[in-house]
Amino acid sequence: MPKTIREINEKIKRGEAVVVTAEEIIDIAEEKGAKKAAEQIDVVTTATFGPMCSSGVYLNIGHSKPRIKLGGGRAYLNDVPVYTGFAAVDILIGANALPDDDPRNKIHPGEFSYGGGHVIEELVAGKDLKLTATAYGTDCYPRKKLETWINIKDLNETVLFNPRNAYQNYNVAVNLSDRVIYTYMGIVKPHLANANYCSAGQLSPLLNDPYYKTIGIGTRIFLGGGVGYVAWQGTQHNPTVPRTPNGVPRAGAGTLAVMGDLKEMSPEWLRGTTMHGYGTTLTVGIGIPIPILDEEILTYTTVKDEDIYAQVIDYSQAYPDFEPGSLGEVNYRELKSGKITLQEKEVPTGSLSSYAKAREIADTLKGWIKRGEFLLTESVQNLPSADSGLTFKPLKERALE
Repeated sequence: MPKTIREINEKIKRGEAVVVTAEEIIDIAEEKGAKKAAEQIDVVTTATFGPMCSSGVYLNIGHSKPRIKLGGGRAYLNDVPVYTGFAAVDILIGANALPDDDPRNKIHPGEFSYGGGHVIEELVAGKDLKLTATAYGTDCYPRKKLETWINIKDLNETVLFNPRNAYQNYNVAVNLSDRVIYTYMGIVKPHLANANYCSAGQLSPLLNDPYYKTIGIGTRIFLGGGVGYVAWQGTQHNPTVPRTPNGVPRAGAGTLAVMGDLKEMSPEWLRGTTMHGYGTTLTVGIGIPIPILDEEILTYTTVKDEDIYAQVIDYSQAYPDFEPGSLGEVNYRELKSGKITLQEKEVPTGSLSSYAKAREIADTLKGWIKRGEFLLTESVQNLPSADSGLTFKPLKERALE
């Protein structure tokens, strides 16, 4: 008999819900069988912890005396520029933002020691941040300059809003050239000297719900150590990529736009991150509960690392030149073993995401649910699937006349 989210929530409130992680469900299903496991298990928790560039925070600083209109002016937090185009005192800082005087890659590879991701980490940690701003002044907002310290506890609104997180599978980066390259996939050595990947594999949320049957707009999640929600499909959401017979995408597919109250979060799960020679980003912790409504959904959550395949892409030429094709595909069991075989060569592997931290998030979320501190939500709308017609399209360049 299929279950409902309402029924599962009632069990959570009574302290009777059976909750396991996406790691644990694999052995349980093998021992009991999918049908019996689906009857006994109520929730499977999934998680990921890795760098997610498309992340940012919007906040309201409150009105100064006299008032200032930051919209149309310029503002900085700890010398990192923020976007002011929303309104008088609403601003946004993105994970990739850099100070104006950062040399970038003028001396290659750049260090990128401090940027938007680091500001976000310091903000959530409760540190004082220096706010400087200039404005053009109006009759209702006459002030033209502001220099002050701000702290998260004094701000009206601080919202983490990430347009693209929790990628459903991703590339494995290698380098066929004769020089070291510096990418958002880390440092990749020449002549296939290493291979970098970035996914929690069998713990990753969208790999445990490949067709987005339970994860959708409105889904309540663990976000950055606090509670957040899926707000929309993420940018570059591309559900139409080839899949294995069990539904797992063989390349980057779905993504999530997520948001939550930064004041509830922790710097343990939001880390400012430097990508040497590339820029700054934010490493984000996300955990998503999957309600086991029926045997089909349970079966999806039993996915193993050896069932998940990723494409191996040359980041020295093929990726930057947007060339199609891959050098082959490998599964996550191979990747996590520390080496793969490519072009008859043994290649060491390394992960940008932390499986240990993802496991910790899945366990934390499991504890919240078992203690009745976290209830599930029913999504108000499913994410676009392969039959929705939505695909990720490259830029269509047109000559300017």
